[in-house]
Amino acid sequence: MSDRNPTADELQTARLSLRRPTEADIDAIFAIHHDPQTCLHNPSDALARPDEAGELYRRWNEQWQRYGYGYWVARRHDSDQQLGFCGIKPMELQGMKVLNLFYRFATSAWGQGYAGEAATAVTTWASRHVPDLPLIARVRPANTASQRVAIRAGLTRAEHLDGTGYDGHDWIYAAKLPN
Repeated sequence: MSDRNPTADELQTARLSLRRPTEADIDAIFAIHHDPQTCLHNPSDALARPDEAGELYRRWNEQWQRYGYGYWVARRHDSDQQLGFCGIKPMELQGMKVLNLFYRFATSAWGQGYAGEAATAVTTWASRHVPDLPLIARVRPANTASQRVAIRAGLTRAEHLDGTGYDGHDWIYAAKLPN
């Protein structure tokens, strides 16, 4: 994989606009990652202070600069309000280079299909623009909503890759695994 891939600063779905984050999104990054409900299954992702959101944004931006992709900010077409974040980052899983699919949405956006819609758009983009890497989602066994999002995005259970993650046992959902 090259260090730089074609960028997609903005993706569109039927209801959503997904765009690359900017510094103007730091408050939303904090609000969503500071809410105990949004990080219930991933407490290590919770932010305690606003400056941590700035640091998280800088990491996301560095990834965009290096690879030409990362996490997108999701909004409805008819609104400026950030609903959440969805994207991919390169990582290793059991010695295999993969893209990790991430999605986290404000509780006010839950139950409306936004995460699944965004994850499907990101998965489609990744399969076209980073086809050489498998796509995975790490999901806690008790997080049934996240499991549904992964399945809606076209990933299937890959039990042989399950293992210990940052916040406990991870179930792995995957697409494009090598044979």
